[in-house]
Amino acid sequence: MIVILFGVSGAGKTTLGRVLAADLGWTFYEGDDFHSQANIDKMQAGVPLTDEDRRPWLNALRGMIERCSAKKENIILTCSALKKSYRSFLRVNEEVKFVYLRGSYDLVANQLRQRHGHFMNPELLRSQFATLEEPDPAEQVMTIELGRSPRDLVDEINKKLRCYFTS
Repeated sequence: MIVILFGVSGAGKTTLGRVLAADLGWTFYEGDDFHSQANIDKMQAGVPLTDEDRRPWLNALRGMIERCSAKKENIILTCSALKKSYRSFLRVNEEVKFVYLRGSYDLVANQLRQRHGHFMNPELLRSQFATLEEPDPAEQVMTIELGRSPRDLVDEINKKLRCYFTS
């Protein structure tokens, strides 16, 4: 199974993804590692990425997903996947499942203020929320409401993975 944790920058994707992968004994992939240096430079400068900027990044993620799927490797992948079209592109087969980390602007902005050492300029949070397309029911996305400890959130994801995605 391939589980993609998605949401705006600062939602906690990496923190939760690492804990979830450790709990499950699965491989963890950080979607930010697939960005080009040009994209990283833009984000550090506070310049929002365009669909054109994201295309090579999404292609790299899709290629990795396809390789892992072909090997039947269970993985946790973090990536923003803010638009429905991005999620559709990354859903290469029925083994790809999405978990949406949803939180209010204020909650995520507060989490971003606590984060250090990440290239994403916190000024871009508004553009992330403006770009975000909330998943609709047809997408079959698991939604997790932020605002609790990482352990509580991961426990909820684990519980829902066992029943939600196996039904």
